[in-house]
Order: sequence, then C-alpha cells, then structure tokens
Amino acid sequence: MDIFYPIKIVADFLTFTILNIQTETHIAHVVNFFIYDTIKILLLLVIIIFTISFVRTFIPAEKIRSILVRKNEFVGNILASLFGIITPFCTCSAIPLFLGFIQAGVPLGVTFSFLISSPMINEVALVLLLGMFGWKIALLYVITGLIIAILSGIIIGRLKPENLIEDFVFKQKISAHFEETKISVSKRAYFASEYTLGIIKKVWPYLLVGIGLGALIHGYVPASALTAIIGSSHWYSVPVAVIIGIPLYSNAAGIIPLVSVLLEKGVSVGTALAFMMSVTALSLPEFIILKKVMKTQLILIFAGIVATGIIATGYIFNIILS
Repeated sequence: MDIFYPIKIVADFLTFTILNIQTETHIAHVVNFFIYDTIKILLLLVIIIFTISFVRTFIPAEKIRSILVRKNEFVGNILASLFGIITPFCTCSAIPLFLGFIQAGVPLGVTFSFLISSPMINEVALVLLLGMFGWKIALLYVITGLIIAILSGIIIGRLKPENLIEDFVFKQKISAHFEETKISVSKRAYFASEYTLGIIKKVWPYLLVGIGLGALIHGYVPASALTAIIGSSHWYSVPVAVIIGIPLYSNAAGIIPLVSVLLEKGVSVGTALAFMMSVTALSLPEFIILKKVMKTQLILIFAGIVATGIIATGYIFNIILS
C-alpha cells in the first residue's frame, strides 16, 4: 500500500466532505491536489530536516572548513558537494558560507562545488523528489547533481580564477581551528527543532505558492500549452527549459511541485528536471549577490559551466528514461 495513502484519505475527506466540492470538476482537482501535496510535503520536511539537522550538530561548519583545507583538490570537491546536501537550501543563503570557505583558505574550485551543490541537492529537494517521483528518480537526480557540482568545481579550479574575486574577500581570514565542545543530546535535539521550525517558516510561502501554481496547472492548463514550448519531442526543449528557468527565482520547495505537474502534462523527465536545476542553481538574485564579491567574467564562467552540465544532464535523463 502507498505509504501516503492515509494523507490521500485526509485530502479526500477535506475536499469532498468538509468543503463539499463536487467530484470530477476542475476546482475539485485543484483543491485536492493542493491539500494532499501540502500535508505530504510539510510532514516529510519536518521529519527529514529534523533528522539531518540533528546529525549536522556533530559536524560544525568550522570543522568542515578545516577538513576541506587539508584535502587534495578532487577529494575536496567531492566532500564540498556532499556537504552541500545538508546545508541551507537557498542559493542566496549558501553564499555567506561560500565566502567563509574562501576566507578560510579553501580552494576556489572546491567552494564552487559547494555553491552549486547546496541549492540543487539538499534535504528539501531530496524530500520533495522522493515524495513526488519515488526513490529511483530522486537517486538519479542526486547522483547527476553531484557530478555537475564536482566537475564544475574542478573545471573552475583549473582555470585559476582567483584574480576575478574582489580583493576585500581575502582580507579577513577565518581561522580553521575548531575547538570540540560537549553538547547534550537534548540540546542538539532542541537546536534541530529550532532549525527545523526556522526552515519551515522560511519555506512555507514558497511551498504554498509552488503547490498552488502546480494545482492550478494540474486542474486547468491543457497539456498542449506546456508541451508546445518544452515538449518531449523537441530537441531544443532542454536548453529552452534552462533558459526559461534562469530568470526565475525559487527554492526546491517552490519549484518541485510545479515540476511534478509539468511531468503530468507530458513534459519529459529530463526537460522538467533541467528546468528545476536552472531555477535552483542559477538565478538572477544569486548573480546580483555574487557580483558584489566577484567580477562579471567569473560569474559568466560559473553560469556557463553549470548550464552546460544541466543541459547535458537533461538530455541524459531523457535518453535513460525515454
């Protein structure tokens, strides 16, 4: 039995009994979709974010910095990409830690692996993908996202673009020294609870808007309107989806519900996920913030390398899952 079946029962009860909406109508599909996905995603977020944040109390950011500084190039890229999975899910909130890595002496290519991985594959994205698409697509997405982050960081590091970082970034070095402290389990659980509540407070507007848009599209927008632009039969659908996604700004909570509906409307998996990757890993607000700490040339290099990786991933998804 579907583990989310009890949630479906609750959504059906609220939609058709409490709200008394007539079945098989557009509004019924919209409301039922909205209630079901909202309950399911919030429940998954609370469970997974609490668990990950509790575990993360044993691995402070200062310790991660010191580890990354000591490791060789490729290991550093891999570790930074993996660390990005359990860090803040929004690109703009990941940038301060990205700068901390630079100031701590972490190689620039390694810091970019973190910056790419953090918004693209994190606890929120993983939870939503798992809940909506199942473990196979979630796992494939995580693997390809990690590959993009690792290879992009390695390429950027090989280009030696340190001269394209603003000078003030390097003026204040952050110590990589980490002093171990004993913290009780209850305090760690309290921190995890507070962190989870803080994340939910930040994410719920994006979540409701994303699910709401997805519900409206699910109930009212004909498949032809979406597939005409990024339909699975067009060779240019993947790069067009990436281009469309870049000007948009959202986190995983806001965009994945919409991706779910795109798939229902006939858009191929690779195209839909390439769109999601471009929204979460490449965005105009991110570029505006990065412009304060690096030169335009490096932003273009970063965007070009990541976009190329996303497009390649979209085509690979379409080939494997066709």
